[in-house]
Amino acid sequence: MEAKSARIETRLSAEQKALIERAAAYLGRSVSEFVLGNAEQAAKAVIEEHERIKLDREQSRILVDSLLSAASPNKNLRAAAKEHRKRVTSR
Repeated sequence: MEAKSARIETRLSAEQKALIERAAAYLGRSVSEFVLGNAEQAAKAVIEEHERIKLDREQSRILVDSLLSAASPNKNLRAAAKEHRKRVTSR
């Protein structure tokens, strides 16, 4: 497990702090564990929402039809794909 050395600091009202402390206590967690766990969960949800493409049935059909009937790549498309491979890395 990676050592925890990075920090995040924030200012909040006394009411917000009391609310977070109360919620953490109900779960038997420290405030840090509570805040970190919920912030991490929220961050993952936001990232997934922005990085995943969601299509309805009609959009899916159009995409599949386009992929199945796609023309052979021309010179410009091959050049664009080559440039894309240079600039973009996949995880």
